Amino acid sequence: MNKALSEQEIVRRESLQKLRDLGIEPYPAARFDVDITSKQIKENYKKGKEQKVVIAGRLMSKRIMGKASFAELQDADGRIQLYLNRDVICEGEDKTMYNTVFKKLLDIGDIIGVIGVVFTTKVGEISVKVKELKVLTKSLRPLPLPKVDADGTIHDAFTDPEKRYRQRYVDLVVNPEIKDTFIKRTQLTNSMRSFLNEKGYLEVETPILQPLYGGAAAKPFKTHHNTLDMELYLRIANELYLKRLIVGGFDGVYEFSKDFRNEGMSRFHNPEFTQMELYVAYKDYTWMMDLVEEMVEKIAMDLHGKTEVEAGDNIINFQRPWKRYTMYEAIEHFTGIDISKMDEKTMSETAKKLGVTVDKSMGRGKLIDEIFGEKCEGQLIQPTFITNYPVEMSPLAKKHREHEGLAERFEAICNGKEICNAFSELNDPIDQRIRFEDQLELGKRGDDEAMLLDEDFLRAIEYGMPPTAGLGIGIDRLSMIMTNSNSIQDVLFFPQMKAENKTNSEE
Repeated sequence: MNKALSEQEIVRRESLQKLRDLGIEPYPAARFDVDITSKQIKENYKKGKEQKVVIAGRLMSKRIMGKASFAELQDADGRIQLYLNRDVICEGEDKTMYNTVFKKLLDIGDIIGVIGVVFTTKVGEISVKVKELKVLTKSLRPLPLPKVDADGTIHDAFTDPEKRYRQRYVDLVVNPEIKDTFIKRTQLTNSMRSFLNEKGYLEVETPILQPLYGGAAAKPFKTHHNTLDMELYLRIANELYLKRLIVGGFDGVYEFSKDFRNEGMSRFHNPEFTQMELYVAYKDYTWMMDLVEEMVEKIAMDLHGKTEVEAGDNIINFQRPWKRYTMYEAIEHFTGIDISKMDEKTMSETAKKLGVTVDKSMGRGKLIDEIFGEKCEGQLIQPTFITNYPVEMSPLAKKHREHEGLAERFEAICNGKEICNAFSELNDPIDQRIRFEDQLELGKRGDDEAMLLDEDFLRAIEYGMPPTAGLGIGIDRLSMIMTNSNSIQDVLFFPQMKAENKTNSEE
């Protein structure tokens, strides 16, 4: 059942019909060839030189002043003032386009096309004197535009997060400044892509639907393929497929991947997210740390022209080199406790004393991860590498060449959250099988994030995978920092939302 229309919606539909009665199609099929934007007009205008322009956008305000009026048009680049004179846009006796169409039937939010000339008003504002006006799209819903009182105070701004995320199309129109966040996000991925391409690495694509999920510790989304009559999973990571390509003979491959994890949602977590994974043969995790520093420093320079970036109350400096702690050093630094020699039972008791929630499914590695996450991660504001994780936490990483029980792995932490994860990749197929079997045992204990045993991946590395460095870097979280955004939902055009209730859908 359709919702009841508001008074404004009824009036707009009546205006729509009146336009058609006048022979004006409110949704014309003909194209309108724009040749300039509002920003370009302001940047290129030379006083005293007549410049003809063709521009289009939304009508955002009208000030009717008898035979002449001012209006404001908003396009992708900003706003520009329009000046409309009745006798200019209606040269003959018929003044319908001005007196009826513009003054009475056009509403705020309608999309119009304008042909005119650029000039400056008496108060010096660059404007377009309209010679022709064309209706391109009739808006049937009023925009939730803020109101400004005589003191300049803004009222009823479109700021409710749930409405903004759910109706991003409206958010972009009434809060156009947020476009900069998404422009910077694209600039970020472009900067990263150009950096990797210049290194000679190949961008590839791997399956999103996978018969076995792997490459991370996470709960998957599950689906069914009707034709093949088999269960499939949305990938939680693309690691195992990219490493198959290293086996196949590529020396460096990367992918910007959409990954999916059926887990909790927060301002740092969305069930659908983007990461870039990179694998380079004949390198190790120490080499990868240097590459991450170089790449992220370049991204900051490309986006901001400097290595310092504002993130909330903090100024993050991505200039190399970054601070480095081992996992055990970080825990000892922030808790004063050396846990490196503790067994699982003592570790569990220590975690409880530190106020960390534990349960019986947690092995030693999971306990260390929980202690670090609760007591250390949030205190790491400047970019910091945490290295040498326990083997139990790193089933796909190579054992440390010098330290028993540790793996050659690092995470980069920035502004209190992990932004990337990297290994010297495990390429010993016998060891890898043992690690997978250990994961199966954790799964039996109730760890629903434990990995599955992937026989095809084991078969692949049995053919021989060269020493390889691997990296996964979270594009959403890095975008949050680089755009000074408080929530992951602020850097996603369309974040996942709970089902819209009837009341919300009718607003």
